[in-house]
Amino acid sequence: MLTRAEMWDGLGDEVDVLVIGGGITGAGIARDAARRGLKTALIEMNDLAWGTSSRSSKLVHGGLRYLEQYEFNLVFEAVSERRILLDIAPHLVNPLGFLFPVYKNSRHKLWLINAGMWVYEGLSLFRSPRRHRSLKRDDVAREEPVLGLDGLTGAPLYYDCSTDDARLTLENAIDAARQGAVIATRAKVVSFVKDESSRVIGVVVEDQLGGGLKEVRAGAVINATGPWTDRTVSMSRPLTSGPLLRPTKGIHIVVSHDRLPVNNAVVCFHPKDGRVLFAIPWGDHTYVGTTDTDYDGDPKDVAATGEDVDYLLDAANGYFPGRDLGRSDVISTWSGLRPLMRPASQGDGVDESAVSREHQIVVGQDGLITIAGGKLTTYRRMAAEVVDTATKFLRLSNRLPESLGPARTDQEPLPGAVGWPEDDDHERVAKQIEEAGSGRLSARTARLLANTYGMRGMDVARLAAAAPELAAPIVEGRPEIMAQVDWAVKEELAAEVADVMVRRTQLFYRASDQGLSAVTAVAARMATLLGWDDDRREASEEAYRDEVALHAAWKQA
Repeated sequence: MLTRAEMWDGLGDEVDVLVIGGGITGAGIARDAARRGLKTALIEMNDLAWGTSSRSSKLVHGGLRYLEQYEFNLVFEAVSERRILLDIAPHLVNPLGFLFPVYKNSRHKLWLINAGMWVYEGLSLFRSPRRHRSLKRDDVAREEPVLGLDGLTGAPLYYDCSTDDARLTLENAIDAARQGAVIATRAKVVSFVKDESSRVIGVVVEDQLGGGLKEVRAGAVINATGPWTDRTVSMSRPLTSGPLLRPTKGIHIVVSHDRLPVNNAVVCFHPKDGRVLFAIPWGDHTYVGTTDTDYDGDPKDVAATGEDVDYLLDAANGYFPGRDLGRSDVISTWSGLRPLMRPASQGDGVDESAVSREHQIVVGQDGLITIAGGKLTTYRRMAAEVVDTATKFLRLSNRLPESLGPARTDQEPLPGAVGWPEDDDHERVAKQIEEAGSGRLSARTARLLANTYGMRGMDVARLAAAAPELAAPIVEGRPEIMAQVDWAVKEELAAEVADVMVRRTQLFYRASDQGLSAVTAVAARMATLLGWDDDRREASEEAYRDEVALHAAWKQA
């Protein structure tokens, strides 16, 4: 993998497919296109997965609740993709139990929920990670000791998957680069290039770090900018029929697992409005989410409010009455925007939670291909559909290469999964990583590297073995090590302190101080690797502190 600066330098003046947006959809499109043999470039104005794709509920799931809305096609597509992601990214996509407590006053009876479980598994062709079970009250008390039992009639336990959304995005981008794609981060599209018939044939892109402009022409230009979709489209043509999107905000709160010790993802219905929420185990933490409210502000400014946090705390305390969670228990929050397609027939009268999660591909008269909507789980299938559309463009303009092959993105493993054991033994990989660290790594760190990097964790361990200072923890008492900073810069396009702290290591969410105690050390290491002067180093430090402040502002509100 090349560094961010080398990727910018490698951005040429003409490609077959140009993707705007480095979220999971854009990265998936770049991987699919590059694997077919198309000359591909991806342009992202910030960091990979900077927006929605690092701020989801971090679940790969079929969407059980979509059965209630009769979106059977969406559920079938999602559970099919869940199986594929388990195969191509077993280090990142892991089975997770979901407990669905049913109480006497629940809006659906236990028998109906159990019947829905069979439909859900049937749509997956009975290839769920594990078969569901129906637990009685005493079974639930043993499975989830802190869950409220008053009025409980039972609880189905079914299985979906959890993931690291930012790293899933990153590995798609890394694999695209391995196939020859250019992945240019911190590169912002400032205008479109058009031909004499006003069709989009390229972009003018600005280097956000070093300055300078480049014009890149393409046979097909794809807008995969998520919440920025309408802004991107409006750079090329007026939105005469109104915006394409109806963005909704979802926030999550993170607390210590000791304060909310759940063993499974517990499905909750908010006591005030009945919205579906989850309390999800996350190593030594638990997170609770999500909200679903309309948002019309600048996507870069989205953050939790005190009202959002209290809403989630109310739900958690309703289901786990003995925990008495308060604002002081909240370690961190994250906030993301769902780029949902605006309902055409009912407009804004549709409740936020009822807006379809189906994706749409829109081809404008200017030739710009736009993809929006959809779910993290179905990104790969969405990407394939978009590339199919792009190849039609290329064929019509006689620009389609003759040597194209199948992408095989449903079969080829992501980089960290190459060589992963068929029995999905995470502990065995962790042992191998511990050995590669030549005694410098704790078992806890080795397991972290296995779950984060897959088989590539051994390369990170070797960095620590070769240089003792890289085996030191980034934050005292935590398993993340300084070798991850080097790896992020040299192999994963990290160009700012926030890239490392938020999306490469997740210390932004997991460290009790959100990693603020480590900022100076991380910035100093990055300065050495990237040749920063003092001003550049201080600016990157300050930008990270500003990001922490933005997402903690609810505490002072």
